[in-house]
Amino acid sequence: MTIILRVDPTNPDEEALSRAAEVIRGGGLVAFPTETVYGLGANVFDRRALMRVYEVKQRPVDNPLIIHVDSLEMLGEVARDIPEEAFKLASRFWPGPLTLILLKSERVPYEATGGLETVAVRMPAHPVALKLISRAGVPIAAPSANLSGRPSPTRGEHVVRDLYSKVDVIIDAGETLYGVESTIVNILVKPPVLLRPGAYPVEEVERVLGVRIHVPEFARGLSEAESAMAPGTRYRHYAPNTPLILVEAGSYEGEALKRLSMEVARLIGEFKGRRVCVLSSRETSSAYTGLGVEVFVLGSRDNLFEVARSLFNALRWVDDAGCEVAIAEGYPERGLGLTIMNRLRKAASRRIFI
Repeated sequence: MTIILRVDPTNPDEEALSRAAEVIRGGGLVAFPTETVYGLGANVFDRRALMRVYEVKQRPVDNPLIIHVDSLEMLGEVARDIPEEAFKLASRFWPGPLTLILLKSERVPYEATGGLETVAVRMPAHPVALKLISRAGVPIAAPSANLSGRPSPTRGEHVVRDLYSKVDVIIDAGETLYGVESTIVNILVKPPVLLRPGAYPVEEVERVLGVRIHVPEFARGLSEAESAMAPGTRYRHYAPNTPLILVEAGSYEGEALKRLSMEVARLIGEFKGRRVCVLSSRETSSAYTGLGVEVFVLGSRDNLFEVARSLFNALRWVDDAGCEVAIAEGYPERGLGLTIMNRLRKAASRRIFI
């Protein structure tokens, strides 16, 4: 039976967190909120608990887990030979949604790293997550708390729907802040490589490091990595059960944006008689009025934080709304636009470029 603990996100109940921490120490699984999405946590030093994470999520065992720490001292328990760049980035971005690829310590079992000698580590910026780690007294390995391939959970209710009866504890602290996962950067190579765009735009990381970060095709969502060095690089992710068509363009301004909305309207006509849902920006939503479709407005193109934060809720909505086909507009690959397009491309069953 799964225990659901509802807590205040900024001032969580200490007794509830102590109870959850005891479950972690005892080899159990606890779903908990971070500032990005909800994570499914296990003691990183407990091989059996780690394998249970893969089993519950139906996750490929070569897909590494992200290890969450609450301090630089705890970072030293899971990583070795830490380069100066890591401390430079940590001083700027931690606690926060940036995951670094580092060499794993001997204490970290290969079950946490997908069999690799490297480990993905971050320090979350959510009071519940930090206090849970502190009370558990161990780093917590935690992928997103959903079934593999499905949209990541940004609300406690999403976790309950996906994992109730499969995990020991679910800590429900409401909606997460960013709504998309952390940015993952491999700083062990030169130049550094973006493995997954996320809540921090890659341009911000480049400014701190003072170097250009390589962005491979798989980080744009255009291909899969040959091997999974970090979550989100190799396997299909984020997909609703409803077929999703992504409409992309070379530009998203002026007449080009108008052509984009016209193409979406044309596609709607192709599916006449079926329940069609559209994931739209605020600027183009009026173009679909009167076409007999359900429209989910993600946000303004002038505020991509708003769009990114709404995205996983929208991908779950298309299933909940009973859509037979979903159509999503594309966004420019700048700043958080790269993160949005990575998620949409991996979620899409069909892509159209105009």
